[in-house]
Amino acid sequence: MTADVAVVAVTGMAALTTIGASCAELAAALRTGRSGIRVDPDDADGVCATLADFDLRAWAREHAPDQAAELVKVAGRAALPAQTAAAVAVRALDDGKLAEADRDGTAVLIAGNNLALGYHASVWQQYAARPGSVRPSHILTHLDTDVLGVVSELTGAREAGSTVGGASASGNLAVIAGTRLVRSGEVDRVLVVAPAAELSAAEITALRRSGALAVREPHRAPEQTCRPFDRSRRGFVRGQGAAAVLLESKHAAARRGVTGRAVVAGYGQRLDGTRGAAPNVDGQVAALRRALADAGVRPAQVDYVNAHGTGSVAGDPVEADALREVFGGHRPLVNSTKPLTGHCLTAAGVVELVATVLQMEAEFVHGNPTLGALIPGAPALTGPAAVPATLDVAVSHSVAFSGINATVVLRAG
Repeated sequence: MTADVAVVAVTGMAALTTIGASCAELAAALRTGRSGIRVDPDDADGVCATLADFDLRAWAREHAPDQAAELVKVAGRAALPAQTAAAVAVRALDDGKLAEADRDGTAVLIAGNNLALGYHASVWQQYAARPGSVRPSHILTHLDTDVLGVVSELTGAREAGSTVGGASASGNLAVIAGTRLVRSGEVDRVLVVAPAAELSAAEITALRRSGALAVREPHRAPEQTCRPFDRSRRGFVRGQGAAAVLLESKHAAARRGVTGRAVVAGYGQRLDGTRGAAPNVDGQVAALRRALADAGVRPAQVDYVNAHGTGSVAGDPVEADALREVFGGHRPLVNSTKPLTGHCLTAAGVVELVATVLQMEAEFVHGNPTLGALIPGAPALTGPAAVPATLDVAVSHSVAFSGINATVVLRAG
């Protein structure tokens, strides 16, 4: 084993969001601060950033014409999570220039659980009205593992594979699990795929009644609804997005002449030891410090933090306190991508990791366009517009219900 086997590079990426159906489109939207948040077409009192108009066939014709027929054949009748996973998975491997011969030994991790709740609700409604309408294929489609099967069949990846669930921290948890696999030397590469998750009306209603979900404010434009670290924040805006990253040992990448786009330098996890939704400073501080220690990075070396930053009334001040405790007098640039993409739920971590790498490559930090009056103790948030910045070390931080905290540290490739 060579010295750099344990160095894990991001060699391929793909994204599908309401502000960009490719990494190039996403990068452009981040730079300009374009938001995908709109009035909810199914609820005049709500706002969202969902992929309601996503059509796999049309997407494939534009973004993967050589694979369009196979994409539609394998995933065309699957639920939205599997369709979006299929799209980003094939694009990430293409971006990573992974030859067919190298795909068989690639592992697959799917970020998220309870991915197709909207699909489940619609099938139940059909069943209640007409039991005979349920298709035999439902035995596959209702499972999260259907996403794994679709991705494996389309990409030819046949090494280890599973789903990795942890609510809104699922994306970072899957990246961490993939990094562990590569570091161990068990596999050369792991494809981490975060599908778009779909909620049903029941979950949306519960989130709204709990106060977690923001509602439409008639005096504000929809794209101003998600306001992380702002005194007037009212909750998160649900979003949908999918993303994928190819994690690969630097040694394996070098063998095939590929340079990484970034390096996963470290990670940290910590549970709060609670069932509830309330965030905890100690858990977040522990995850952040463990990630920095694992990366061999001092707090003063961090240039940028992509915060969890949902616009939560309870969550944002706790995250601000955690960042202040970890970084002390050093104040790295901080933003949240969620005012632009909405909260992509189980996919958020991978979407935001891709967004972080894109900013590192293009040397800017996107703005916080909805920020007005800062909460007390707020971190060093960028203003409404993007700012130029050299980013050698970046942190992506995720928090989830049930006390899950997960942090990833990236170094420039």
